Amino acid sequence: MFPVLIRIGPITIHTYGFLIAMAFLLGLWIALRQAGREGLSKEKIADMGFYALFAGIVGSRIFFIATDWEHFSAHPADMFKIWEGGLVFYGGVIFAIPVAVWYARKQGLPLWQTADIWAPSVAVGHAIGRLGCFCAGCCYGLPTDLPWGVTFNHAETLAVRAVPLHPTQLYESAAELMNFVILLFLRRKKSFQGQIFWVYVLNYAIIRAIVELFRGDIERGFILPGISVSQGISVVMLVTACAFLLKLRKHRI
Repeated sequence: MFPVLIRIGPITIHTYGFLIAMAFLLGLWIALRQAGREGLSKEKIADMGFYALFAGIVGSRIFFIATDWEHFSAHPADMFKIWEGGLVFYGGVIFAIPVAVWYARKQGLPLWQTADIWAPSVAVGHAIGRLGCFCAGCCYGLPTDLPWGVTFNHAETLAVRAVPLHPTQLYESAAELMNFVILLFLRRKKSFQGQIFWVYVLNYAIIRAIVELFRGDIERGFILPGISVSQGISVVMLVTACAFLLKLRKHRI
């Protein structure tokens, strides 16, 4: 839609990269405020955020490259152009969570309490990040004749051009914003550590599985005809979230 935010001579700022940066900063600010309220070290929470961000970007980019290896093997320099779009969220999660757990253990941070602090930040950050996807044209939807279908015409868009498409990026952004609001409300009612984090995971697994039904970028990969890789991961995450919620609730860890 608007892949380039500013272009002045040789300097180009892509909208996707700018919104990803804004998403991280807002998420970090929210997490630091909550860490202060709960008596945890703001410095350690901030450091964890930067470690997890780096791991998440690496993981999400690796997953994206794997979905279109033919292109990237022929154009290796494109592997590093993350500012143009092309991050797989689940890939970021798979890389970021182990790094965050390692850092929490190393610094003596309570794991589930720390995860609860970060969960709303991840949700709102993801909502903003999907706006970046919309601007870049990645993660686009199937063709549609619905009145809210969006047509991408910019020469640098990653979406199919000149065809009305489901704005799947906006669907997911709106759903993640709703997830964020739910988590903030739940924060006041929390009855055990880890509850907010795993409710976030559960909600997102449902959101992603549904949004995938309207996605049109076939290069994201499928495990079976009609079932994308992300939908398969969503099922695993949904079952895992339910299991942890039951376990943590029972033992009040």
